[in-house]
Amino acid sequence: MSTQGKVSLAVVVGGAFLAGILFATAGANLFGVGDAVGTSSQAANLDGSTQVEQAAPSTPNGFETAFSEVAASVNPAVVQIRAAKVVDRQRRNPFEGTPFEQFFGQRGPSEPEVRQGLGSGVVVRSDGHIVTNNHVIQDAEQLSVQTLDGEQYEAEVVGTDQYKDLAVLKVDASDLTAISFGSSEQLSVGQWVMAFGSPLDPQLNNSVTAGIISALGRLQASPQRGRGSNQGSGVQNFIQTDAAINPGNSGGPLVNLQGQLVGINTAIVSRSGGNQGIGFAVPSNTVERIATQIIEEGSVRRAYLGVRYRKAPETLVENENLPKGSAIVSQVEEDAPAAEAGLEAGDIITGINGNPLENYLQLGNQIASMRPGEETRLEVNRDGETRTFTVTLGARGEGMTASAGDDGEGNDGPSSAEALQEELGLQLEDVTPEIARRLGLDEARGVVITGVDQSNRMIRDSGLQPRQIIFKMAGEQISDMNAFMKVYQRVEPGDAFRMAVRNPDGFVFVTSLRRPAETE
Repeated sequence: MSTQGKVSLAVVVGGAFLAGILFATAGANLFGVGDAVGTSSQAANLDGSTQVEQAAPSTPNGFETAFSEVAASVNPAVVQIRAAKVVDRQRRNPFEGTPFEQFFGQRGPSEPEVRQGLGSGVVVRSDGHIVTNNHVIQDAEQLSVQTLDGEQYEAEVVGTDQYKDLAVLKVDASDLTAISFGSSEQLSVGQWVMAFGSPLDPQLNNSVTAGIISALGRLQASPQRGRGSNQGSGVQNFIQTDAAINPGNSGGPLVNLQGQLVGINTAIVSRSGGNQGIGFAVPSNTVERIATQIIEEGSVRRAYLGVRYRKAPETLVENENLPKGSAIVSQVEEDAPAAEAGLEAGDIITGINGNPLENYLQLGNQIASMRPGEETRLEVNRDGETRTFTVTLGARGEGMTASAGDDGEGNDGPSSAEALQEELGLQLEDVTPEIARRLGLDEARGVVITGVDQSNRMIRDSGLQPRQIIFKMAGEQISDMNAFMKVYQRVEPGDAFRMAVRNPDGFVFVTSLRRPAETE
């Protein structure tokens, strides 16, 4: 054999050898040979059945078959969600930058229009419980769900979690295919994943794309009321993927090649509005925890530390050799768990449960992953000395931040408009002279409804709408927010009360609400 022939043969043999290593390594990484990827941590009430047993592929055809088998197993659990929202068409808004922005403004002669939002979801329990993103169904007045076989159902909101951008819906169905859960803690960068959903158009339902895990632990502060406040519930932990995600994919599942849920597709980073290879998903462990709480308890009870904090400046970190993710406590809320444990404003939190902070947002993310009543150890630098504080975490509602003191006029209750919104489901503001003029009122008295929580069944059934003016409640005249809060705090938890409102057309409307009962 010639020298050239020997070289060619060596190249072929070497290439085949490398290909074998590639497929063997891919098989070990993707299909659970060696360390298992996506071992189910499924709660007892989530009865998924999409997991597939995959053997490590030995040929390219076997590799392709793996994707096909996952698509066939998972797609029956994926649904399309259509959310009907009523919006007012308007050209200019003099209230830009205020809560009235979306409700007031110069309006033309046209009637409000109904817009159809498009999103995706996944069945997590065979009795009709579905998980999607909160932003897919937020403010929707009508929700419908379509399954792979074209069956359509009306859906109701069971509960939502705005900070984790998750929602649970329920349809009247049984024996649906539910997704199997995998553990997002066992994901690795470079691992293959598949994204499912209805991108861009209803006709593109149950589209499947593939990619890899690009990064893990992408932390981001969730929107909160109050600049500079980072409570334990206000931090998101995202999986980053390059699997194609487009508008309409929101709420759909991200799965591993064992057919297990590892995330819920939530957002993209894009300069064009379409996929550019940077997508984000809520980790499956978070999804499982939140969905289980909502299904079993109707709401999310989130651990509460009670501090406001911010990133330690680089000069402080460098000069005092602190962990790069150290967080400066800017405020400790009165009577909060952190205060009871002895934390003070000016303390520098350097670690939690023995682990140094690599990113200051890890503090909020880890607190949010814990349950009320759990103990956590905080490593704190105070005046140059290192101390350890053990905090028994409390429980607070999502919207409750720093609280003002009780005014002594009745039951403990929400002490701010933000806390009231969380408890009752209404966004309220004082009626200013400018608002009164815009609404054609003779005087600026009462409180105006600027938003309603459509996921709150009581509010949804009450008939209350934005732009209504509340002027009487529980038999007493309401002149402003202070009067509203005082009257509301005198209502016993669990008791109903009557509310009188004036519609924008001048007609009076009367309804009844019930103050939520206290929970332990």
